[in-house]
Amino acid sequence: MEPKIKRAIVGGIVATVVMTLIMVIGAMMGMPKMNPPAMLSGMMGVPLAIGWMMHFMIGVIFALSYVLFFEGWVRKISSNWMKGILFGLAAFVFAQVMMGIMGAVMGGIPSPDGSPALIMVGSIVGHIVFGITVTLFLKEYSVKQKLSNS
Repeated sequence: MEPKIKRAIVGGIVATVVMTLIMVIGAMMGMPKMNPPAMLSGMMGVPLAIGWMMHFMIGVIFALSYVLFFEGWVRKISSNWMKGILFGLAAFVFAQVMMGIMGAVMGGIPSPDGSPALIMVGSIVGHIVFGITVTLFLKEYSVKQKLSNS
């Protein structure tokens, strides 16, 4: 397996952990509780452990999509932070579209508790944090690769 693909897989796991921690901390600070693993397991009627596995699998797939597709589109942007923000926003939009499709196929999405506006803001922030984490994690890989090739 190509080293960059391995790095993207690990980056997806790390970014998913960071995003999940942000959601937990946000809930402790008064933001609505967001629990993607519970939402996934509830929608699909599977145990919560499967929801957690799906949550991390989706994070890995998003990170791989950054490496395989998105990175080429943002190559001219020098700031990895800006690349991460753009990728996070794209991941957010894609996630919303997919949740709508899954909701239609599965017969609805569980109603979240709390203000829809705050839930939207929290989700956007979480996905931006995810995107920034992925790009910074992969940037670190690129720097190490350049140093080892020198």
